[in-house]
Amino acid sequence: MNPEPDKTAREQCRQPRPDWVTPDCGNEFTTWIMQGVNPTGTVAAVQPKHEQRRVLGLNDYLLGVRACDPAILARAITLVESNAAHHQHVAQQLVNLILPDTGKAMRIGITGIPGVGKSTFIESLGLMLCEQGHRVAVLAVDPTSARTGGSILGDKVRMERLGRHPLAYIRPSPAGGSLGGVARKSREAMLLCEAAGYDVILVETVGVGQSEVTVRSMVDCFLVLMMPGTGDEVQGIKKGVVELADLLVVNKADGENVPKAQRARAELLGVLPYLRAATEGWSTPVLLAAGQSGIGVAEVWLKLKEFFETGKGTGSMAERREQQAVQWLHALIKESLTTEFYRRPAVKSQLMAVEMAVVEGQLSAYAGARKLLGN
Repeated sequence: MNPEPDKTAREQCRQPRPDWVTPDCGNEFTTWIMQGVNPTGTVAAVQPKHEQRRVLGLNDYLLGVRACDPAILARAITLVESNAAHHQHVAQQLVNLILPDTGKAMRIGITGIPGVGKSTFIESLGLMLCEQGHRVAVLAVDPTSARTGGSILGDKVRMERLGRHPLAYIRPSPAGGSLGGVARKSREAMLLCEAAGYDVILVETVGVGQSEVTVRSMVDCFLVLMMPGTGDEVQGIKKGVVELADLLVVNKADGENVPKAQRARAELLGVLPYLRAATEGWSTPVLLAAGQSGIGVAEVWLKLKEFFETGKGTGSMAERREQQAVQWLHALIKESLTTEFYRRPAVKSQLMAVEMAVVEGQLSAYAGARKLLGN
């Protein structure tokens, strides 16, 4: 461990706190900028202080989001993702104010096993839509490490061309252990993107075989990318995911993979008749595409538009969004109750002792939970 710098060095090197730090926090958020060594062996000078970003008020966020200012939109999404109490207060005010500007976008969830080419496919689809005049927002959810809690957030790098397009916005977010790989605040982020004028919202999920019910509960259309030639490796997720899919796309269906892709499509078409339709009045199609070369991407978009037109005509789209609003309400209630429970002083004081009793076999997990819940 490096020794702590003396007081004079600390005063010289101290930088302004980031704007996301809560006003009531202690020195645990302090960052020290120390002198280092250049590759040449000379001592590097301490960099001059950077001017701290302007603190935004509620009206700044509101006007910036409605004006589709990417910088303010990014800060607004960071605001709703924050767990700080005073951030959450402003965030919920903002979400309530922008609600009248939401609900007009096509919400599409995209998932698939790792390596199926989700990012490449999304970039190809997104670029095509931008060229047609659509404004596309991609909420790309990265896996969160169960051991460190960290995420790479590399989707913006993998979609470099789409990220440079003026009509596109990419927001990578950590999954945070959420069911199905969807970030806990993705719903609020989606609303902010809609209020900013993005008319196509693509939510890319982790796709590691977990339950994708959470994805289904926040999008209009659920698209599953399949890999040709994987055989039994895919079977494990088919039962849980295919029955939720509104559209199945066998990706990487080009070059030598074409015969494999055709066989995979035939296999899926043989399975679908035995599954309940994910959306009433809609038969799940199976298409071939290749995100890298762009083959079949236009056909996928035509089928997506057909899905939305059918849903609006039958009323299933409006009904789904009404159900999602209620599900969202109950999810937030459960989340709030859990947070408040662990904040209670009586629970905090006994939690460690009860955990140890459960570990040592003195209490069953059920008895331990009942004991804490009785506080």
